[in-house]
Amino acid sequence: MKLWQKNTTSLKEVENFTVGKDRELDVLLAPFDVLGNMAHAEMLATIDLLTNDEKDALLKELKNIYATTQDGTFKIEDGIEDVHSQVEFLLTKKLGDTGKKIHSARSRNDQVLVDIKLYLRSEIEKTVNAVKPLFDLLIEKSEQYKEVLLPGYTHLQIAMPSSFGLWLGAYAESLVDDLTVLQSAYQVVNKNPLGSAAGYGSSFPINRTLTTKLLGFADLNYNVVYAQMGRGKAERITAQALANIAETIGRLSMDATLYLSQNFAFISFPPQLTTGSSIMPHKKNPDVFEIVRGYCNRLKALPNEVLMMTTNLPSGYHRELQLLKEHLFPAFTTLRDCIEMVGLMLSNMEVKKDIVEDEKYKYIFSVEEVNKLVLQGVPFRDAYKQTGLSIEEGKFDYSTKVNHTHEGSIGNLCNDKIQANMQKAIDSFDFETYRKAIAELLNS
Repeated sequence: MKLWQKNTTSLKEVENFTVGKDRELDVLLAPFDVLGNMAHAEMLATIDLLTNDEKDALLKELKNIYATTQDGTFKIEDGIEDVHSQVEFLLTKKLGDTGKKIHSARSRNDQVLVDIKLYLRSEIEKTVNAVKPLFDLLIEKSEQYKEVLLPGYTHLQIAMPSSFGLWLGAYAESLVDDLTVLQSAYQVVNKNPLGSAAGYGSSFPINRTLTTKLLGFADLNYNVVYAQMGRGKAERITAQALANIAETIGRLSMDATLYLSQNFAFISFPPQLTTGSSIMPHKKNPDVFEIVRGYCNRLKALPNEVLMMTTNLPSGYHRELQLLKEHLFPAFTTLRDCIEMVGLMLSNMEVKKDIVEDEKYKYIFSVEEVNKLVLQGVPFRDAYKQTGLSIEEGKFDYSTKVNHTHEGSIGNLCNDKIQANMQKAIDSFDFETYRKAIAELLNS
C-alpha cells in the first residue's frame, strides 16, 4: 500500500532502492506518528473536516495503535511502504472512510517532519538523562581524589602539577558546555512543522497554533517553505551537539588509555573490566576505552555526513533526506552506550597515590620554584632564568607541596559552581512542559 499510488505500479527494483531502510527505521517513529495523527485529528474537528464522532473514533483507535508502539507489537506489514501508510491502513481497516479522512490538509512531507522532531526531542531528553549520572560521578570522583597529585602535560611533555580532582572535574565541566549546545539543538528541534504540508501550506483554514500546543512544541516553524528546509538542518545541528559529547568522552577515554599503560601507571581497573592477550599473559588491555574512542570518533564525523547529504539542495523536499535517518537515529543509542560504559569504568577506577614523589616528575615543579622567587621580590624573567640555570647545572631543588588557591585550581576546584551550572543547563530544557502536553493528548 502506498499513499501516493494511483493506477501505476513502480518497478520493483525502483521501489526497493528508494524505500531502502525506511520501513525498519520508521518503526522508531511509530509512537510519534500516532501522536501527530492525534493532534491533527483534534485540529481537523475544529475546522469541520471531521465531525466530533469521527474525531472521537479516530482518537480511540489511535490510542489503541499507540499502545502497540509501547508494548513492542507494532509492525509495518509486508507490502506497506512506511509508518505513515501503516497507521493510515490500520485506521481505514478499522474505521473505513473515517480513517481515510485523517490525511486531509497534510502531506507525508510534514508528517515525517513532525515525527522526526518529536523523535529527536525524545532522544535528546534520554541523552540528557544519560549524561547527568556520568557528570555526577565525575564530580564525586573529583572530590574523592582532589588531594592526589598527578603530572600535567603539554605536548605530551611533563609540564606542571595537576590532580585527579582537577582532571576529572575538567571533564565534568566539559559536559556542562556540551549540554548547553544540546539545549540549543533542542530549541531548533522543539518547533512544530505540522501544517506545512508538501512545503507550501494548505488551502484549508488549518490551525497550526493548536497542533503546536497539543504536541507540546515551544513554537512553530512559521514559514511553510522553511519548515521543509529545516529537514536536514535540525538533524545536522543535533548531530553536532552529539558530536560535542562524543568529543568529551572520547578524549577522557584517550587519557584513561594512556594513564593505564605501564609507562604512566596512574590508574588501574579490576581484571574483569580489562581484556587479555592471546599470547602475552601480562596484558590488561583498555578495550572498553578504545572502543569508546573509536565510536566517538565516528560520532564526530556524523555532522559532516549530514552536511554532505544536504549540500547543494535547493528548497523543497528531496528524497535523499530520508537517508539521514540511517545515520542519525543509531547515533543516539551508540552515544548513550558509550556514556554508560565510561561510567562503569570510572566507578571502578583505582588511582595511584604519591605519583609525583617519583624523581622523574621533579620538573613539573619548576614553575612552582619560579613563583616562589617572584613572591620574594625577584622579577619574573630573572626568576625564570635563575631556575632554568639550576636545572641545566643539575642543582634544581624543589618541593612537591603546592598551594594553588584561585578559582578552578588544584586547591579550589569550584565543583559546587560547576554543579550549579549543570543544573541550570538541565533546567533550561523544560522537558516537563512537553511531557505534560503529550499526557493530556493521550488522555483526551
